[in-house]
Amino acid sequence: MYPLITCFGEVLWDVLPTSRQAGGAPMNVAADLRNFGVNAQIISRVGDDELGVEMVQFLASKGLPTNLVQIGRTHLTGVAKANISDANEVTYKIVQPVAWDYIQPDPQLTETVRQSDLFVYGSLAARSPMTRDTLLDLLQVARRKVFDVNLRAPHYERTLIEELLHQADIAKLNEHELIELSEWYGYEPNLHRAMEQLRDRYQLDMLCVTLGEAGAVLLDSSGFTTQSGFEIDVEDTIGSGDAFLAAFLYKMTQQESPSQILEFACATGAYVATQRGATPAFTEETISSVILNTADE
Repeated sequence: MYPLITCFGEVLWDVLPTSRQAGGAPMNVAADLRNFGVNAQIISRVGDDELGVEMVQFLASKGLPTNLVQIGRTHLTGVAKANISDANEVTYKIVQPVAWDYIQPDPQLTETVRQSDLFVYGSLAARSPMTRDTLLDLLQVARRKVFDVNLRAPHYERTLIEELLHQADIAKLNEHELIELSEWYGYEPNLHRAMEQLRDRYQLDMLCVTLGEAGAVLLDSSGFTTQSGFEIDVEDTIGSGDAFLAAFLYKMTQQESPSQILEFACATGAYVATQRGATPAFTEETISSVILNTADE
């Protein structure tokens, strides 16, 4: 029996030079979890416009329920303009305000989160007061909380990130985000020591730091686990961090060992980086073959 995982936050269209693609970190994570057969869903909001209709259709095509996606009449569906001049470091200009800035409290959302085994959230959706307040209310009833830090300047401030970290049981961030947080607190510039200090400060059960092409490091009750990266030909890195998190949570709920979790997560992130767009179709077998092929080389 797969667990119920609910993701909260932005759904938007990434506008690229020659196309547009559905995106938003929480949606990407939910869609990738569905690739593994996990019962995942997304809480968000779109506008009553053409892009909103297309987004709802896209979610349905990925097997995601759409009953938790609110439809608003006063704000347009979210858009982010992506700069992919550097395939390894995509940057975004995220339009504000848009529909997902106004996710409203609702008894159905509260009950859904209360029943979920994991509740996944990030910092971007909390940039506006209404969605932030809705998120903070839902965090009060969530059983187990996963914070995908996902800092997107200028859409966050330190006090907000600290509040969201205090709520978390599990946190995932990249090495650049760890450096920024470490500078806030004057932590040592040593990766392992900084992770220990951040874990202890916020009493996290698990803290995972992704290192791009170099892999990832996990800190949990058993100590540190390190996984090197997979050598790949990068198409684009859009969504690879989200795929990493989805695979991480999938294997975690299967109660795999820390090393198995991290290897599978890194392989999933690597695979998505070889594909165009944030949410390519794949299966567990797809990712297992990435691991096997690398082992054979």
